[in-house]
Amino acid sequence: MRVGVLTGGGDCPGLNAVIRAIVRKGVQEYGYEFTGFRDGWHGPLDGDTVPLDIPAVRGILPRGGTILGSSRTNPLKAENGVRRVKENLAKYEVDALVAIGGEDTLGVATALSDEYGVPCVGVPKTIDNDLAATDYTFGFDTAVNIATEAIDRLHTTAESHMRVLVVEVMGRHAGWIALHSGLAGGANAILIPEQRFDLDQVCAWVESRFKIRYAPIVVVAEGAMPKDGDMVLKDQTLDSFGHVRLSGVGEWLAKEIERRTGKEARTTVLGHVQRGGTPSAFDRWLATRFGLHAIDAVRDQDWGKMVALRGTEIVRVPLRDATTQLKTVDPRLYTEAGVFFG
Repeated sequence: MRVGVLTGGGDCPGLNAVIRAIVRKGVQEYGYEFTGFRDGWHGPLDGDTVPLDIPAVRGILPRGGTILGSSRTNPLKAENGVRRVKENLAKYEVDALVAIGGEDTLGVATALSDEYGVPCVGVPKTIDNDLAATDYTFGFDTAVNIATEAIDRLHTTAESHMRVLVVEVMGRHAGWIALHSGLAGGANAILIPEQRFDLDQVCAWVESRFKIRYAPIVVVAEGAMPKDGDMVLKDQTLDSFGHVRLSGVGEWLAKEIERRTGKEARTTVLGHVQRGGTPSAFDRWLATRFGLHAIDAVRDQDWGKMVALRGTEIVRVPLRDATTQLKTVDPRLYTEAGVFFG
């Protein structure tokens, strides 16, 4: 059997660990051959491949990013996209495809498997941790650790200058990074997409900190919105999956806080630094286990499934269950954190 592997969507710490585990077990235990597809769905769409064997995956476990490259290419929107994908899989004699990605990448895998008969297995990847049907996605732990360290560092400069510091983290529709890093980093306000925020309340939290001579840290997810406003956008450009470019809510929030409270406010946008660098030990462990179980699903010809973490067990779930709706922050978890606001 020849197995194709691709990594799609935003890059993420742990992608290389998945690739390594798939190839190592697939070659050593099952005698499979592998073809790597470059740059996400662009690879099978345009026939862009790279050899993938055990020498190719040596030494990549601790590396960030992906040796296969990634993109936000959507073959379902390309001209004759499905036909081109199927023709290239046949051309390179690929019998099955392992797609490693988030909502969009796995959404394409779902459609190809369920509607067009392409044998696909999915592996959940996203720093946002917003894929349904799995407790955690790899990449999330690393992103939270990076954001938490940044918040820790910003506390000292905030106190030195008695400024409000607004930290903008990633999270288009789900506030998992903001909630986890904000709570771990001792933020005085955490704003997430699931809960529209009251700007007057945020300013009240800020002023209450200054009364006891502490400078506040406000952590805001990029998709957070005020009660009486709309999402702040970087521009109106759409990618091939119809997503706008976010970023800007942190800057807007800092200006509003400064205008309303008279306190100096500054913004730090962590942006893509959350995606980069060495994956944490947890993400290496999780990504490796996902890869081992994904190739087992290929062996069993259990198509249309995604490997998922449930407790400490790796299970298989229908791809459609993972991509039909996003996993968002439970309001009860947000309420728990509220005791530290202000």
